[in-house]
Amino acid sequence: MFRSLLLCLAAIFASVAVSAPVVLAADRLEPSTEGGSASRLRIGLVLSGGGARGMAHIGVLKVLEELNVPIDAIAGTSMGAMVGGLYASGLSAGEIEAALTMGTLQDAFRDRPARSDLTFRRKSEDQNFLVRFPLGLKGGDFRLPKGLVTGQKLSQTLRRLTLPVAAARSFDDLPTRFRAVATDLESGEAVVLGDGDLVTAMRASLSVPGVFVPVEMNGRLLVDGGLADNLPVSVARAMGVDRLIVVDVGFPLQTRERLDSVGKISNQMLAILIRRGSNAQRDMLEPDDLLLDPQLGDASSFDLSRIARSIELGEQAARASGERLASLALPPAAYRAYLAARESARQGVPQIDYLHVAEGEQRYGRSLNALFGPLVGRAPDGEELGQRVIALYGQGNLETLDYGFEQRDGRYGLLLAARRNSWGPNYVRFGLNLQDDFAGNSSYNAAARFVLSEITARGGEWVWDLQIGESPRLATEVFLPFDYSRRWFVMPLARVEARNVPLLDGQRRLAEFRVRSVESGVDLGRELGNWGELRAGVRRQTGHSRVRVGDPELPVGDFDSRSYFARFSYDKLDDVNFPRKGQSFSMEWRGERTGLGSGRSADLLTADWLVARSRGRNTAVFWASGGANLDSADGVAAADVRTRFTLGGFLNLSGIAPDSISGNDFAIARLLYYRQIGSGGEGFLNVPAYLGMSYEVGNVWESRSDASFSGARHNGSLFLGLDTLLGPLYLGAGIGEQGDDALYLFLGRTF
Repeated sequence: MFRSLLLCLAAIFASVAVSAPVVLAADRLEPSTEGGSASRLRIGLVLSGGGARGMAHIGVLKVLEELNVPIDAIAGTSMGAMVGGLYASGLSAGEIEAALTMGTLQDAFRDRPARSDLTFRRKSEDQNFLVRFPLGLKGGDFRLPKGLVTGQKLSQTLRRLTLPVAAARSFDDLPTRFRAVATDLESGEAVVLGDGDLVTAMRASLSVPGVFVPVEMNGRLLVDGGLADNLPVSVARAMGVDRLIVVDVGFPLQTRERLDSVGKISNQMLAILIRRGSNAQRDMLEPDDLLLDPQLGDASSFDLSRIARSIELGEQAARASGERLASLALPPAAYRAYLAARESARQGVPQIDYLHVAEGEQRYGRSLNALFGPLVGRAPDGEELGQRVIALYGQGNLETLDYGFEQRDGRYGLLLAARRNSWGPNYVRFGLNLQDDFAGNSSYNAAARFVLSEITARGGEWVWDLQIGESPRLATEVFLPFDYSRRWFVMPLARVEARNVPLLDGQRRLAEFRVRSVESGVDLGRELGNWGELRAGVRRQTGHSRVRVGDPELPVGDFDSRSYFARFSYDKLDDVNFPRKGQSFSMEWRGERTGLGSGRSADLLTADWLVARSRGRNTAVFWASGGANLDSADGVAAADVRTRFTLGGFLNLSGIAPDSISGNDFAIARLLYYRQIGSGGEGFLNVPAYLGMSYEVGNVWESRSDASFSGARHNGSLFLGLDTLLGPLYLGAGIGEQGDDALYLFLGRTF
């Protein structure tokens, strides 16, 4: 439904834009003599828009190369501009096909960096705030982005592929001359882009309104060129060519029988409006021009799972006109000369002589200079540039972070542009946790995190957490980095919370305490790249416990705990909901000391380790956790319900009820297997879905001397998991070794 709404909006815009005049960015070009005799026919290639259907263009290019057909100029719209721009940059059809696989394109059309590329601080945020889309906060109002996709990852993919020609300012200087068509969002005019930055031109041409954020270029606000000129025949004709090869992968019209839903009717409306403009361009073709219509059927413009099939159908369309194409072919020697001319124009990026932060974007100037400064004096490669972009973009405050090249007085500069989130930079993230065991035990917590970004020049943050439900919580922390790399930091913090703590005898619940506490402290930390963190500090926790359920004569009272704290964390998981690869590890020590004013001396140690490995749709996970009260032998820790560990519940001995056993020490290991189900990765109801099972072995003990493998409990589970926008949702059944069993409906953090 949402996609249909976007298409309707685009169609309304198209109805105004299709009749708009074309605004050319350059004059008519004279025929070139590169790659062969000046007397041969100059061939222009026209590549239409069509979304994912545009992958058929690659198949056409493959056949042209096989037949030795040279291309002297390319004009493209939308996806045709992207494929055409990559070919114009000197890439072969095979190289484009290898670069634009289904996984690469699907990833490129997402803004959020891969989790492995996020800063460690942003990864930590994922642990408890699993709703994937943050809302911007600006001027006291919630803000949404200008589009579902800003195009950050797509731009960086295109940057890497076109880096050898990044210094070219005129598209006439590319290995093959090129024009991209975009639409001026204010006037509805078609804008033909023939100079400037190649990647920006390609991005502008395929920026579907409402899906992609509009692109600013040459003083215009540009969107998808298909709205104004989806088949730019006249643009290619103006480039001084003698023959045109025109490939139209535009939207097909459906018969009445197939118009049976709102989405299909909306698609038909858009197809009618765009087809009207394309037909006008087709009427401009001359008898000797060649028109190719790949038979893509009703393939969706949004379906990136059919890339291979679309390429194959493009090849079939070109081979069907093989005789006419062969008449345009060059002899082998002349075609080799043509390829050599293309290769010579793809000379690579020059040495960087200086850095230049774009005007009006000096807010991030120091961070950009610190990050990219080491590149001055040498020619970087695309991978290195991409990693440096990710290092800053992964902090989460930027809408886009991009680079380009400029030339001044014979010196080349790296032009850097960091645009602050238009909908922020302050934002709020949400988390939700629901659990029901279908036996009368249920709980919920709903949380929100408010992040006030860039409160200091070095990227400081003031964070507020609010949680309501079974365990209400209010917390704040101030993240203050020491430098622009944000490696070393100091962080004052405070929190107020309440939680239920059971008092158990075996699996018999004797009572339940309500523990309210206030904690404050100061942490000093060091991020270890984006994969780990060392942190230490001093904490004070005060509070009161009362009997919520059970004998009111049980001992309760106030507590005042003052402790040292240290933690090492490692995180290279690709996902926290259903990890498929990577691992995470954390170890934490907390030492209460009477010398600090604490009511007792005690040491608490916890550790957690998870490893995930996958092959195809199958994933295996090993996950182990443990904890110990190191002074439990003296009985002091046993009397403090705050520091007792509990087990029970989904993936924590799934056969018994949540938090149904407790002790001073615990250990548990789990082995999980799950398989992604559904076609095309869409799963169930268009949500990624998994079927899985677990084997769990562990227990709690009053003393570490009692801990043994023979005393461990053995449990397991079967589950269906859905990776929803609100977080992972599980429907599971737990099985115990003594006939214990439990059912679970679980939403929220598991791993």
